Amino acid sequence: MNKLLIIEDDVTIRNALRILLENQGYTVVEATNGEEGLELFDKTFDLLIIDIMMPNISGIDVCRKIREKSYVPILFLTAKSLETDKMEALSAGGDDYLVKPFSYVELIARIQALIRRCRVYDNADASDTTASSTSALYSPKSILLALQPKLTLQS
Repeated sequence: MNKLLIIEDDVTIRNALRILLENQGYTVVEATNGEEGLELFDKTFDLLIIDIMMPNISGIDVCRKIREKSYVPILFLTAKSLETDKMEALSAGGDDYLVKPFSYVELIARIQALIRRCRVYDNADASDTTASSTSALYSPKSILLALQPKLTLQS
């Protein structure tokens, strides 16, 4: 059973997520704000769902602090819909981004994909006997850097 941490200050959204995810077989732990989320976080979580706009510490800052110690998949679930918001969240270490209001079906599909992808990389790491790790090889930053010379703008 997969264990998820929801860091969301809106009680209605947090409750809806908990019900939905528990019905899908996930174990859900809830945090009402970023500080509580950081206190609750440990390496037993398979995925984090983080809101961006929260009091005291933003979801972006929570993500940065989590990234200092873990590569757990992070999905941002937020009302912020501008491209610059998405870029900031993904650049801070987020793995996916879903705008509120959202489709429950899409949320579940994204969670499953993130957990599946993480497991594939973890299994590759376990079988890697070289000095370089697969997680570094497949990090979002390394993929973007590898593709950067190939990306061109078409007018």
